[in-house]
Amino acid sequence: MALSEQEITRREKLKSLHELGIDPYPAPLYPVNIDAKTVLETYDAEKNPLSDVCLAGRLMMIRDMGKASFAELQDTSGRIQLYVNRDEICPGEDKTLYNRVFKKLLDIGDFIGVKGYVFKTKVGETSIHVQSLTLLSKSLRPLPIVKVDADGKTHDAFVNPELRYRQRYVDLVVNPQVRETFIKRSKLIQSMREFMMQHHYLEVETPVLQPIHGGAAARPFKTHHNTLDRTYYLRIANELYLKRLIVGGFDGVFEFAKDFRNEGMSRFHNPEFTLMELYVAYKDYFWMMDFAEAMIEKAAIDVTGSTEIQVGENIISFKRPWKRFTMYEAIEHYTGVDISSYGEDELRALAKKLHIHVDNTMGKAKLIDEIFGAEVEPKLIQPTFITDYPVEMSPLTKKHRSKEGLVERFEAICNAKEIMNAYSELNDPIDQRARFEEQLELAARGDEEAMAMDEDFLRALEYGMPPTSGIGIGIDRLAMIITNAPSIQDVIFFPQMRDEE
Repeated sequence: MALSEQEITRREKLKSLHELGIDPYPAPLYPVNIDAKTVLETYDAEKNPLSDVCLAGRLMMIRDMGKASFAELQDTSGRIQLYVNRDEICPGEDKTLYNRVFKKLLDIGDFIGVKGYVFKTKVGETSIHVQSLTLLSKSLRPLPIVKVDADGKTHDAFVNPELRYRQRYVDLVVNPQVRETFIKRSKLIQSMREFMMQHHYLEVETPVLQPIHGGAAARPFKTHHNTLDRTYYLRIANELYLKRLIVGGFDGVFEFAKDFRNEGMSRFHNPEFTLMELYVAYKDYFWMMDFAEAMIEKAAIDVTGSTEIQVGENIISFKRPWKRFTMYEAIEHYTGVDISSYGEDELRALAKKLHIHVDNTMGKAKLIDEIFGAEVEPKLIQPTFITDYPVEMSPLTKKHRSKEGLVERFEAICNAKEIMNAYSELNDPIDQRARFEEQLELAARGDEEAMAMDEDFLRALEYGMPPTSGIGIGIDRLAMIITNAPSIQDVIFFPQMRDEE
């Protein structure tokens, strides 16, 4: 690939640094003792003079004023102004460091370390008076620095999504709000983890490579294990392994898992995503609804300071209690049709009447799911629990204790997308085998998302699993809401992308 003129110039500067005997990539130890944000928040000339500070970060601006210069250093906490005086960093006759290095051989994007003291300029800006400056790493590519003209118009902003997602390392440097998005995502996970650990549930790890793809209806990624000479699948869910741990005697286990589904990509779908799953013995889906809304309400407060969050044009409130509909109630509410007694042919006819695309591979469960997805889900903006699904839609769920043909399951829909899915778990091994066999029939009809038979999981259930409730929460989608991000790619550091042209 041909180098740009700027890249050629930077490489020439690199050569000049070597000729001056300056290592542009010195040993990593540098004695940082404070960051920019702390300086700006705590400096007080009388109470906290900060007379011996050491910072490191990227050089983001240089304003040459002859014998002195102002610059900006950006570290992980923010930016701070530097004041560099030639006679102080180059005492005596040798002005090489200032005249040749600082003024001519350093560039925007270079990592530097500075030592000095804090003061306020005549205009009142807290700054570092630099007494010692060290080049820590030479940048060979220019950053896309945003410029703002006198009229306030922005130029050269790094806003192209294709470039931002592909070069996240640049995105994080030049777009500070992006860093804040991922800090909030981390706080979200931390809050949820703390909430579950306060209830004494155990965080565990389960296999990513699985001999059978199970725990969800999804198309898997395949791979091959050479030593065992057999096909493995990247997990589509961690459910069946976590339930094995409940069989083994743990009363509550959870995992923040990377899962993989070989499906389409969109603003709400990435092939690799993060799912938190929790399983608690001796509980049911009613208990799990209360637990989940309490956990997410607390997480919203921990991350944003409020239960109310601006998402696009809407204010979404995570304050308890959330609205609740059964699935049939929700479909009737938004379509005017009660489908509770409909068979497969009637559901297919209704879908066609509503102009919903269906095909002959779709069974009753898939048809209901398509109708719900088209007519109900887009209208659920505030967090809403949808409960009591048809048995055909939920092959791992316990049959409803009082409603024939339904199961004890709920999904939470928020901002028109599912963010969590939970059950009273099916623990009857005979019933579970029959449900798996129904899935095999769907697979034979061409449904690539149908579940496979898992004989080891059935064996585990035959040893006995206590009454259990389980839940899966989509961390990426929840992070989109918490951070008001328009695309799932905005909350994943390195999303999957097409090959670079």
